Amino acid sequence: MILLGIILSVAAIGFVCWLLFTLAVFALPFFAGVNVGIWAYQTGAGLLGTILVGLASAALTLGLGQFLLSVVQPLWARMLIALAFVAPAALAGYHATHGIVKHTMPSETWQVVFSIIGAIAVGATAFMRVSAMAAAAPPPAGLARA
Repeated sequence: MILLGIILSVAAIGFVCWLLFTLAVFALPFFAGVNVGIWAYQTGAGLLGTILVGLASAALTLGLGQFLLSVVQPLWARMLIALAFVAPAALAGYHATHGIVKHTMPSETWQVVFSIIGAIAVGATAFMRVSAMAAAAPPPAGLARA
């Protein structure tokens, strides 16, 4: 029975980590949707209106980010747009990792060290996924294609 508990714990941690890596790109749209939803609820939109406004703003944030990544040409501007998506993902990765290691490590120093490693891993994964979302930019005018 103890072995089954250990196996299920490892499987649960693996599932949560997979979910975190998969959903890391959506941290910024989720944050925007929740904040706009809270604002809508406080202005009297009701529960259904809050949900609809929050979902619409989250979808708009994600769509606007994808659109800007495909349209904007300068590399520095594309990096800033990607950073807007990666920073909340890295922050979420830090706190998720800290929540896990808090229960497994007594040393606060090692908790912070592993939390920073988790933030870097989630941020790097989010950056890879955001850069994969960006469409290839068309070549500048006047250059021939190979």
